[in-house]
Amino acid sequence: MYYCVDTQTNKRTSLETSDRHQAKRLLHAKNEAALQPMLNLQIARAYLFATDATIATRTWRDAIIALTETKFGSNKHRWTTAQKDKAFTTLWSRPIIETKGEELLAALRAGSVSTNTHLRRLHNFVIDMNWLPWPLIPKRQWPAIRHKPRRAITWDEHRRIVEREGNPERKAFYQLAWHLGGSQGDVANLHAEDVDWASHTITYVRMKTKWRENQTPPQIKFGQSVAEILNGLPKAGPLFPYLKSVDSRCRANEFRERCRGLGITGVSLHSYRYAWAERAKTAGYPERFAQLALGHNSKAVHRAYARKAQVTLPALEDYEKGATTAPVIPLPTTA
Repeated sequence: MYYCVDTQTNKRTSLETSDRHQAKRLLHAKNEAALQPMLNLQIARAYLFATDATIATRTWRDAIIALTETKFGSNKHRWTTAQKDKAFTTLWSRPIIETKGEELLAALRAGSVSTNTHLRRLHNFVIDMNWLPWPLIPKRQWPAIRHKPRRAITWDEHRRIVEREGNPERKAFYQLAWHLGGSQGDVANLHAEDVDWASHTITYVRMKTKWRENQTPPQIKFGQSVAEILNGLPKAGPLFPYLKSVDSRCRANEFRERCRGLGITGVSLHSYRYAWAERAKTAGYPERFAQLALGHNSKAVHRAYARKAQVTLPALEDYEKGATTAPVIPLPTTA
């Protein structure tokens, strides 16, 4: 096995070959890299240019536009909005192949959680497309994504919001969000045809995952309280015609104004989703049923939603007695 020695540090490194001719070539390449780093960069670009004629001029703006075109619906809107992030300003005109890791880190420091999320995915997209020969920032060196603390809306807060709401459609919207635990987009896009009165079940396709294949739609069994709310809504077509027609930001802003007027802080429309999961866990609702109702296939996701639920475990002997007398509810299956 052949080795080389750095004349500056006297560090001995294996060339990982026992072939003398190959060892000489590797040694020559190392000497060239040390003596002419800029020339080697130009040589590398020449080789890359031979396989991709546009690699020298392709910028990060070209990359994010290409990535955005692969998205649909709300995901596409989010990526379009991400292009306006001021933290990316210095990167847009920068050729991808000439970018250094320090430039990405600078953008991350200047940005927010959203910047970290989108830049990380954009960086992975560029690598997957072979527009970069290697990662600029190793996976383990990316700064951790730290979201702001989120919490569930409480029953008292929900009650105050509903009591003050004068618009019947928006009032019913908040009430259904409490009972169904759906995201604001899913609840706003519910149709009367999604309600099966024979089985008292609401089934719908999630807006967030409707582009994915083999997704199990949420199936929610509703009781008398939801039935009374549904009786006051349209019997055909959208249940919330106005809320369905407006942008999600408008629904969020209207809810924020209601909360601000009541002195309620730290919640959003998504807090209804956390509240449903925490209520389900506190009540001992089987996790697989909660997953089906929330439209989640991952247990980790549901546990993240319900991580703040306060649960008092029953005695095992009492639970066993109840299990022997309680009826077994079969889990609905899909074709």
